[in-house]
Amino acid sequence: MRSSSTSLRTRLAALCAGVAATAALIAAGGGSAHAADTPLRDLAAAKGKVIGTAVTGSKLTGTYGDLAGSQFGSLTPGNAMKWESVEPARGTFDWTEADQIVAFAQAHGQQVRGHTLVWHNQNPGWLTNGSWTSAQLATLLQDHISTEVGRYKGRIAAWDVVNEPFNEDGTYRTSLWYNGLGTDYIANALTWAHAADPAAKLYINDYNVEGVNAKSTALYNLVKSLKERGVPIDGVGLQAHLILGQVPSTLQQNIQRFADLGVDVAITELDVRMALPADSAKLAQQAADYKAVTAACVAVTRCVNLTVWGFADSDSWVEGTFPGYGAATPYDANYAPKPAYYAIAEALGGTTTTPPTGACSATYSVVNQWNTGFTGQVRIACSGAALSSWKATWAYGAGQQVTQAWNASCTQSGAAVTCTNASYNGTVPEGGSVTFGFNGTWSGGNPVPTVTLG
Repeated sequence: MRSSSTSLRTRLAALCAGVAATAALIAAGGGSAHAADTPLRDLAAAKGKVIGTAVTGSKLTGTYGDLAGSQFGSLTPGNAMKWESVEPARGTFDWTEADQIVAFAQAHGQQVRGHTLVWHNQNPGWLTNGSWTSAQLATLLQDHISTEVGRYKGRIAAWDVVNEPFNEDGTYRTSLWYNGLGTDYIANALTWAHAADPAAKLYINDYNVEGVNAKSTALYNLVKSLKERGVPIDGVGLQAHLILGQVPSTLQQNIQRFADLGVDVAITELDVRMALPADSAKLAQQAADYKAVTAACVAVTRCVNLTVWGFADSDSWVEGTFPGYGAATPYDANYAPKPAYYAIAEALGGTTTTPPTGACSATYSVVNQWNTGFTGQVRIACSGAALSSWKATWAYGAGQQVTQAWNASCTQSGAAVTCTNASYNGTVPEGGSVTFGFNGTWSGGNPVPTVTLG
């Protein structure tokens, strides 16, 4: 699947519209993005699993890089190893971002899952618009696989060799490869990848194959046939792009039946999207869904890897692909852990518990008002927790505009207001509070908005 960033406007809307539960987690955690005492990668390793994330190479700095390096045991390039990225013009290669991700993983003791060698999507125009004989197409495919797999020989733990070969009814998807080479393109691709790096684990990867259904049964039958023919196939990838509350009841059974064929199983692209805005009930259901998927993988010995498709909402493909849906990952857009994060940790045997809600709160009040203006104040108070920094956000409902602020740095974009602590008042001790104020304008109405801490 593609990986893309959400727009600033969409992020602000989602943030201001209802991530109160996430704000409570930040408050109780003292503002730290590193929520659990034990990183997810260590919890997974103790269960004999690897937990991973898709990443964007250009973002592997700052908090994003810190979390990617400390919490996860494997990285999947979201787009950097796809054909249109590495060979945008015939014979002209660009390995910049792919090399960056591999180097980062090596520096942080992580595996890399290569993604993906053969797909119907995200191919360069010169390839898709060409007129090729079957022999020419086979040569192009073999050369591409040999070049890319060979470049990273010994540095890639597993490859998604063939991606999304089936339709929903279990028939083969028509594509450049199927149309030009027939079903044998799959066996040939696996054979060529094995020749280029005999140590790498080779996978077939698809979506909507998480439960037992026509599509997953077609995949099962293909893998069984490949095994019987002696074709090198080491695993299947279940993408797991899920909708809130729709984890298949047959997920563990399905994982087990593939394992019983003698191949490994990986959850390769897990996210759980919800209709926006997020709220505490949706976040709780999302946590239950993440926990159920993680537990199903933990329960089957040959389920070896669970990878989330981007760990933060700011690096998710969902909002750009499914209008009105989002908030699909374990961290919010500000890299704060959501209930889903804690659910994954618990399913991996972690002893962390979700911090109590309401430990720190923000209260908005209008302290003075006149014909066209007003003075407002926000009080941030903590009980049973402490903050080392804070951010308060709200959305005005009647066109109010902040014109001046003190004891905080405030910005406004449309209706959305974001205020962060000054250099001297970021710390809010347990049992303590801070206040900041602002002047604004109003016309027709000045209703009090709900403030979210982040």
